[in-house]
Amino acid sequence: MSDNLIKIAYLYEDLMNTYGDSGDVKILSFLLKREGYDTQVDNISLGDEFNTDDYDFVFFGGGQDFEQTVVAKDLPRHKETLDKYVNSGNPMLCICGGYQLMGDYYKTSSGVTIKGLGILPLHTVFKADKRMIGDTRYMTEWGEVKAFENHSGQTYFDDTDKLHTLGDMIEGYGNNPQDHCEGLRYRNFIGSYSHGPLLKNVNVANAIKDMIIERHNKRVGNNDTVAE
Repeated sequence: MSDNLIKIAYLYEDLMNTYGDSGDVKILSFLLKREGYDTQVDNISLGDEFNTDDYDFVFFGGGQDFEQTVVAKDLPRHKETLDKYVNSGNPMLCICGGYQLMGDYYKTSSGVTIKGLGILPLHTVFKADKRMIGDTRYMTEWGEVKAFENHSGQTYFDDTDKLHTLGDMIEGYGNNPQDHCEGLRYRNFIGSYSHGPLLKNVNVANAIKDMIIERHNKRVGNNDTVAE
């Protein structure tokens, strides 16, 4: 195993990639290269085998209702490995539809309920009368973020003691119009409605890059860790 090869799993890249979400992976690959690492990005799609023990970072982008329905049928095969990965504090970034599918369910515009993985205690409901679209700004622990949102799904936390928000809204809607917050932070899992891509915000990108390097060092048995 190469000590300088970082492996990234991109879940359903061919189906879940709206509004430039693939740019998040490209930005991380660039930042990791500057740190002296090579990156290997594997597209984990329908029917593919997948074990998170083999990876340093998992990315799950956004998609429309139809694509989410397709992915949701295949996704349960990976629940055990993703549950272990997330709850062990390893880095994962989920955008929009990917974020929603990590929760309990997503109720679509037609009233159909798409079952999520149930790894995180949250749910999402489509509200046809409230399209949340436009520029968004919010404050995170790493500073201000500027991005773009376009969704009618409204996400709500079912366990606010376990889950924490990614940021407090300055402009835009975020998770829903009522809570004035954006995204989710649980251990080193980040969920967000931010497209554009999100990681054009280098403050957030660098924070995730450091998480990835720390995970990599543990996976390959390297005692070198990232400075706090």
